Order: sequence, then structure tokens, then C-alpha cells
Amino acid sequence: MGKIRTIGTIALDPSLSLQIGRNSTQRGAVVEEIEGLIKVDKDGHVERPQIVPHVSTALPPELGVTSKDVTIDKFTNIWARFYVPKCSFSGKLPLIVYFHGGGFCVGSAAWSCYHEFLAKLAAKASCIVMSVNYRLAPENPLPVAYEDGLKALLWVKQGVQSGPGEEWWQGKCNFSNVFLAGDSAGANIAHNVAARSITHSLSPLILKGTILIQPFFGGEARTESEKYMVQSSRSALTLAASDTYWRLALPGGANRDHPWCNPMAKGWTKLEEQRLPPTLVCVSEMDILKDRNLELCAALAKAGRRVEHVVYKGVGHAFQVLSKSQASQTRTLEMMVHIKSFVSSLC
Repeated sequence: MGKIRTIGTIALDPSLSLQIGRNSTQRGAVVEEIEGLIKVDKDGHVERPQIVPHVSTALPPELGVTSKDVTIDKFTNIWARFYVPKCSFSGKLPLIVYFHGGGFCVGSAAWSCYHEFLAKLAAKASCIVMSVNYRLAPENPLPVAYEDGLKALLWVKQGVQSGPGEEWWQGKCNFSNVFLAGDSAGANIAHNVAARSITHSLSPLILKGTILIQPFFGGEARTESEKYMVQSSRSALTLAASDTYWRLALPGGANRDHPWCNPMAKGWTKLEEQRLPPTLVCVSEMDILKDRNLELCAALAKAGRRVEHVVYKGVGHAFQVLSKSQASQTRTLEMMVHIKSFVSSLC
């Protein structure tokens, strides 16, 4: 395996095709930028270089997983990519509704790294995975991503109620075992969609839990890992990039103690008052978000919620989708085992 090449703050395998700035044109002054990922001009124009290839639903036959894209809302262009294991038994499978990462500002359900990871997760964890492609900031600042996530969940409910139509996946799905999951900003979305779903009737769906992989939260006060964690040249998330994502994603005038960024900030709805389902938090030892992730676990436990967490040694943020190192591949398989165990314990 060749060396990993770093573009901006994302570590990529050199086999990925980079198309940075080839179609860019001279515009107004740049007001926000994460090099190689996103550039926002003063006139509001947003440029996202295609740093990760977008791929079709094709998968290796030996994986034993079928994938298809389905439209959720054609007016807002919300869609989902499904991953359905080809089961050899008659039992129905849990559903994981998954949200990709990217600081709310970049990323896609069609990114090759997510396509590979989620197809393997579906196979290894024996789950149907529905990967939601939501609208991005800054064109669509928060809470748009949360609204899109809730719409996707309610779309599943509506589909079940309206009877057979998507039998290729609905017929294999146990809608009494639904989980919300995501990594980084996607984990933040999963957490907030779970909180918002409480005010909606999801029946016949039953939300059993949330799976938060390196959840992207922040705050005005810095944690120890944010201040002192030494980041390798292959780091997928730096503190500067994190701050930029939050400036682009939060509503105008909000700071990082807004509850969407810092759910434990004083003066906002407390976790004790949110009827959140059991939660699995996957933490990376070398991630600047490590301390914040562990603080969330402690706060959920203090609030009386069932919470489990696993710390993955020697790996950084988004290792499961962005790193091809042997250590990352080993930890990724461990993560899939932990997710399967968590899901099985609640089904």
C-alpha cells in the first residue's frame, strides 16, 4: 500500500482521484475555507472540490449485499442509498438509518469511502442500512440537516403504513428494530433526530437506539484533547477546520455553545429532559473530539440514559472511512463487531 497523501484536513489513499479547482473561476474574496474541501466566497458562492469520487450502487458480488438509491423528497433532493444483505435465513433484519460525516458542509451518501464502509457494515452486522443524503451547509444551515433526517425517518414510517411497494428491502426489514447512526457530523444529526423524533408518532417503527461514531460536538471552552492532542499529518479533523465547520453550519449569530453544537451548555434543555434511546458512542483515541465524546457519555449516564462507549486505540477521526492503514482496518472490523453486538442486545 502506498503512502497516504494529505489534502487539507482529510487523509486519503493516493488511489483516490483528485479534481481540485479544475473548474474554478475567479469570484469574490474568500471568507471561509478548509483547503481542498470547501471554499465560500463573499458573494455566497460555495465551491466543493471533488476530493472523494462519487460512485454508483455497484458492489462486489462476493460481499452478498444489494444496493439501490431511492428518492425521499424530489423537491429538496433528499435521497438514500440502501444496503440490503442477501440473507440465507428467513428472519427479518434491523434497520440502521445512517448519516454521513463532513462537518455538515461536505460529503455524500455516494462518496466511495461511505459506500464501501456501509456495504461491509450491512454484511458484518446483518442489518439493512439506509444512508441518507441530506442538504449541506452553508447553503442550508442547521437545523436543515436535522429536518432532513427526521423526514427520512418519517418517510420510512409512511412507506410501511402504505403497504408493499419497496418489497426488495421492506420485506426483509424488522421495523420494530430501528437505529439512528452516523459518524462525525452525521452522529450529531443522529443524536438530534432522535431527540426530535420524541414529539412524533413513529409507529409502527420502534426506535431502539443510536450509534454515534466520533460525534461532532463543540463548545466555546476548549477541552484538553482539543488543546493538546498532537495531530498527525493524516488527521481528518483539525481544530481550525472544526471551528470553520461550525461557523458555516450554525445559524447566524450563534456561537459554539449553541445546543446543536454543545448539548451540555448551561441554559439549554438538559439531557435529563430528553427521552433518548440507548446509545453506543465510538471514540477514537487520537481524535481531538475524544474528550468531548467522553463528556457526552458521562452526561448521558448521569441523566439516567443507557450508554456504552468504546475507545479505539491508536486511530484518529474518521479512520473507518478515510484511512487504509492496517491498524485502521483492524479497528474498523472491531467497530463493526461492537455495533452488531449493541444492535443484537436491543433487538
